[in-house]
Amino acid sequence: MFDRDYSRIRLQDETRMPTIRPLTELESTPHANVFPTEEPKTIRLELGTDEAVAPHSHPGRDIVFHLLEGEIELELDGDTYEVTAGDVARFDGDQDIAPRAVEPSTALIVLAQQESA
Repeated sequence: MFDRDYSRIRLQDETRMPTIRPLTELESTPHANVFPTEEPKTIRLELGTDEAVAPHSHPGRDIVFHLLEGEIELELDGDTYEVTAGDVARFDGDQDIAPRAVEPSTALIVLAQQESA
């Protein structure tokens, strides 16, 4: 744990403390759920060189993929995009997603529920 004193945040007439977790404390690999019971779903992804995640989708979710370190080839519905450290990608989770690490990589991924049309 760490000793930090965070000021209270005022939200809609409620006083709440923020939830703060160091990514380095998460032990599961390659996926670690940052806030297991909270929405939006937030995942830390760690991949070694040439490690990949099989094609999959997250129906009903909008995805924000922030690459913290490394380089990833992000395949979305058959098209491949180069994502480098510091880049942020946003895309629809209904499509097939398959990230592959070109070098050791860490990403923070937010999967937000899509709003009903």
